[in-house]
Amino acid sequence: MVDRQGLGFEILHDEGLAVAERFGIAFELPEDLVEVYSAFGLDLPKVNGEDRWRAPMPARYVVDMSGTIRDAEVNPDYTRRPEPEATLEVLREVLGG
Repeated sequence: MVDRQGLGFEILHDEGLAVAERFGIAFELPEDLVEVYSAFGLDLPKVNGEDRWRAPMPARYVVDMSGTIRDAEVNPDYTRRPEPEATLEVLREVLGG
């Protein structure tokens, strides 16, 4: 995605949910959600590289080049996602423009 979209920053793909685990935001999907995801052909164990039906809570972290977390948003309600425009606004601040 970084190359395809011409992004000037990296996006984390957290295979195995190692980072989500460390941040305390990984959760086991309830059986009803496993059924819904399966019906749509989504195979989270395969995507995550593990044998469990887990996902991270929707989260957005903006980390600057020094490793400082400049902004964070986490919501345990998986239906509520950070607004893209809010992320762009934070990125503009971090990049100074």
